[in-house]
Amino acid sequence: MSDAGVIRVALAGALGRMGQEALKALRQEDDIAICGLLVRRADEETEQKLSAYGAVYDDPERLLDTEQPDVWVDLTGPGAVVRDVDLALVRGVRTVVGATGYTEEDVRRWEEMARARQVGAAVCPNFAIGALLMMRFAREAARFMPRGEIIELHHDGKRDKPSGTAQRTKSMMEVDYDVPIHSVRLPGLVAHQEVIFGGTGEVLTIRHDSLSRESFMPGLILAVRRVMTLRELVYGLDKLLW
Repeated sequence: MSDAGVIRVALAGALGRMGQEALKALRQEDDIAICGLLVRRADEETEQKLSAYGAVYDDPERLLDTEQPDVWVDLTGPGAVVRDVDLALVRGVRTVVGATGYTEEDVRRWEEMARARQVGAAVCPNFAIGALLMMRFAREAARFMPRGEIIELHHDGKRDKPSGTAQRTKSMMEVDYDVPIHSVRLPGLVAHQEVIFGGTGEVLTIRHDSLSRESFMPGLILAVRRVMTLRELVYGLDKLLW
C-alpha cells in the first residue's frame, strides 16, 4: 500500500464487460488507485482506449513485477485466471477472483499459497449483495422444504455452465439429495437465479436478478478493501459480510 494509504490495484480482464464496469467503479474510490491493466493484446488501439485508467500490459508477470500492486483483481476467464492467480500469489500479492474457469483443486492450491505467504485472497462466485442474500435464504429454506431445484439464467456470452453462483448455492443447501441445476443462456439477460422449493401443496421461489453489471460493483469494492486485512483465502463474498 502507498504511503497515502491508497490500495494499488491491478485489474486483469480490463476489456471485458465486468472489467469495463470495474474500471469506472474503482477509479471513483479515493482509497483505491488502478496501477495496471491486463488485456489479451496491448496494441496501440487498446492502449489509447485505456490510457486514462493506467498502464496497459498483456504479460501478467511484467505487470506484477513492474507495478507491484497491493491487490490483483481477476475478471478474466477460463485459460487465464488460474495462470494469473498463481503468479500473483507466488509473489505474495493479495487477490480478488471474480473470474470463472478454476477448479476445486485450484482453490485448494490457492488456499495453501495464501496461507504460506500470509496474504489475503477472496474467490467470489458472485459480487452482488442480493445474490448472497438469495443463497443464504435458500440454505435456510432447504432445512424445511423437502425438494429444491435451481434455475440460473445468464447472457449468451457466459461460457461456463452451470454458473459459479448456482454451484455455490447448491453446496450451501446441504441436503441429502442431488439438487438439479438448469442453465439458460440467452441474449438480453444479465445474471438471474431462482431456487424453487416444492412441498405438500405449496411452492416457494427465491429469486435474484442483476439488471446491470453495476450491481456487482459494491461487492467488488468491498472485497478489495477487506482482502487487505486477511491472511488467508476465503471462498465467497459472504465470508466478508457476516
